[in-house]
Amino acid sequence: MPPTSPLQIERLRYRWPNGALALEHCSLRLPGPGLWMLVGGNGSGKSTLLRLIAGLLQPEGGTIRRGCDTALVFQNPDHQLLLPSCGSELAFHLPAGEGPDPRRIDAALTQVGLAGFAQRPIHSLSGGQKQRLAIASALISGAELLLLDEPTALLDPDSQESVLRLIRELCPALSALWVTHRLEELNHCDGALLLQRHQAGPWLDGATMRQQLERQGLPRGRAGR
Repeated sequence: MPPTSPLQIERLRYRWPNGALALEHCSLRLPGPGLWMLVGGNGSGKSTLLRLIAGLLQPEGGTIRRGCDTALVFQNPDHQLLLPSCGSELAFHLPAGEGPDPRRIDAALTQVGLAGFAQRPIHSLSGGQKQRLAIASALISGAELLLLDEPTALLDPDSQESVLRLIRELCPALSALWVTHRLEELNHCDGALLLQRHQAGPWLDGATMRQQLERQGLPRGRAGR
């Protein structure tokens, strides 16, 4: 795999627990650092693909080559924020063997627009702030490929825009693979592909993909995610 590619997948195969085929001969390669988006109908396997890349699921066949560390950001940040305060959450995600470093934690919070939040209780944060904290947790872990599973799906329009702008600003210093069902978000990516019939299509310009899907509609998937 060329060193400039953060991710390469070849002929991936996976079945959901109910036996239905999710992915079959699914191949893709991230062209390089940047914001890349993945679209597809409900049940097309988008979230499943991210979990396979993150190592939370194991494929039946095929290969996943990661050129860097990855971190998964869930649609609902409440499903991954575990500790009581912002600072303790980030300290938990520091690489193994590293002790708490207040300066590094403060820098990570500042990077995502949460300067001064180290002592803030997580339960007091808005949905958008929680999603920013989840992104900071991924960054402080050392991940250079962020896997974002519809990170704006539960947010209001202002928070949606701010999270998208944050990831856009972080790229191309790192790579992000962003699953979305909001076609307007495609205008902000470096490229997008459509997952359908168990396989990933070619990369297209985001605006081109949006126009195509607005004409044709998203194809329907099958049971699963």
